[in-house]
Amino acid sequence: MNPQAEHRNSRAWLLSGLLLALAIALPFAAPTYYVQFVSKALIMGILAMALNLVVGYGGLVSLCHAAFFGIAGYVLALASPKYDAASLWWTLPLAVAASATAAAAIGTLALRTRGVYFIMVTLAFGEMLFFLFHDSKFAGGSDGAFVYNKPSMMLGDIVLLNLEKPIVYYFVVLATLVAVIALLTMLVRSPFGHALAASRDNERRARALGFPVFRIRLTAFIISGAIAGVAGYFAAAQFGFVAPQMLGWHLSATVLVMVLIGGLRSVTGPLLGALVLIGLEEILKAATEYWKLVEGIIVIVIVLALPNGVRDLLGLLAPRREAGHD
Repeated sequence: MNPQAEHRNSRAWLLSGLLLALAIALPFAAPTYYVQFVSKALIMGILAMALNLVVGYGGLVSLCHAAFFGIAGYVLALASPKYDAASLWWTLPLAVAASATAAAAIGTLALRTRGVYFIMVTLAFGEMLFFLFHDSKFAGGSDGAFVYNKPSMMLGDIVLLNLEKPIVYYFVVLATLVAVIALLTMLVRSPFGHALAASRDNERRARALGFPVFRIRLTAFIISGAIAGVAGYFAAAQFGFVAPQMLGWHLSATVLVMVLIGGLRSVTGPLLGALVLIGLEEILKAATEYWKLVEGIIVIVIVLALPNGVRDLLGLLAPRREAGHD
């Protein structure tokens, strides 16, 4: 590695370490409201990064990822006792497995299409699941369902993690975020990630080289759905409520905007996009009743001015080593 590349790497690691240190220090310096607000933003960042594995690295625009997000939330609501906290040990794997199973079923059918047809098929499946929960009484119908107590992790009679405490919940979400970033970074830099990118860039050439394109894309879709399920689980735990809107295409479209704002083909770019969009909404809601209009204009300006996302601004501090790497 040449000295210039080593210098860029060291700056990138320094910036990452600084941001992580600030994230760790936040609960000790900020009021509880802001701790909970950042927890919400980090959860949406996990969902955006999950979607970006399919969109940015797979070249497939999905409009059903909110369904995987919502399914996990409903699993937690349905599996939780009314008066006791659910066990994190088994409800989290159950929720993630449910989301991954839904992703496998949808992906098996949707990935047989391409382009706009894939978008429409994923949109249709997402709406089908939305109306399944909206029109069925088993999960509360249009009124949704409550999660009365946040999950806890216990070992015998010893409480290891009590998510009822905002600071504990925040650090669990932060640790989950770091684990997701590590997993996605490993995936996109692995032979699997290179094969996924090759399928995105030139499907015919990838097939000619012997890559099992369908299987690669389906695997990425399932992993993406499972990670979206992790985000949905913690979102349901934080808000104590799940509703059919969690599965709707509006949320999928909002998360897609986060991906575009943050930058495609970057593991952490969508996380930045989520922080920017959610922070922008919070500021504009307090400033004007026309915040949706103002937000839309700002998003358009960002997309036009920064085609590669707001992560380009961080490139001034820690330039990327190469496109597609974090």
